[in-house]
Amino acid sequence: MIETVADSDSTIIIQGETGTGKGLIAKAIHDNSYRRSKPFVQINCGAIPENLLESELFGHVKGAFTGAVVSKPGKFEVANGGTIFLDEIGDMSPDLQVKLLRVLEENEFERVGGCSTIKTNVRIVAATHRNLEKAVEQGRFREDLFYRLYVIPVHLGPLRERKTDIPLLANGFLTALNQKKNTRVTGFSEKTMQHLMMHSWPGNVRELKNLVERLVVLTREGEIYPKDLPAKMRIQTEPAEGMPVTSLPENGICLTTAVNEFEKALIAQSLQKTNGIKKSAARLLNIKRTTLVEKIKRHHLEYVENP
Repeated sequence: MIETVADSDSTIIIQGETGTGKGLIAKAIHDNSYRRSKPFVQINCGAIPENLLESELFGHVKGAFTGAVVSKPGKFEVANGGTIFLDEIGDMSPDLQVKLLRVLEENEFERVGGCSTIKTNVRIVAATHRNLEKAVEQGRFREDLFYRLYVIPVHLGPLRERKTDIPLLANGFLTALNQKKNTRVTGFSEKTMQHLMMHSWPGNVRELKNLVERLVVLTREGEIYPKDLPAKMRIQTEPAEGMPVTSLPENGICLTTAVNEFEKALIAQSLQKTNGIKKSAARLLNIKRTTLVEKIKRHHLEYVENP
């Protein structure tokens, strides 16, 4: 989807729990667009006090308020020609929502305390962990702004629903941290990876990244074993032999999706164990190589068989 929408210039709203990587998705959209050589400017709408956020977004002129000793451009000016990422837009006040709506509709704004209209050419990518549709129903978010933002919605699921991503992310973080920390950690034992796959990850990808950094720093070299994991991960109940690692959510589950995800996870593990050799992986799964190849294509598992 990122590749498809990157050059469209359409407004994108990314929705997902805290820590799922919404900022990385926004940066990836920018980096894959024709605006990649222009600025990518990020601002967290929920982390800045309301009385300062307008100035941060649109800038201010000298003397606009106490402490404004010089004029200052806002994020929309700085991002001109590029992309502005409005994180946690669901926390924006109604007054600022009106001003943002004008930028979306007319591509212009004024600095705080100024009277000159400034034209801007930015691509807006917004993100929130809140349910904006519910916020609209409750009158906490403007309906007209919601539909202006909701051109291309991107839902980023929590890590507990993307179990097959865990080995890819964990090993990716491990490789990067080895380079950064000058460590020589070779990987995760099979049992360790099972524990990682069983964890519910309430902090999502951010929690996984922080855990891998902790493990790399403390281990320094060699393989990471279950004993190196936090106690709360080691005391989880082991799954029965051959049984999928999952839990039933409060609001139920789609059985077809769950079965497909389990199949995908097993295929990914078999390829990982055999270094991508499909004939060996098919033998582990007790299926024909041609059947395995078809399933790899269906699940979009991009593995290259070793010669």
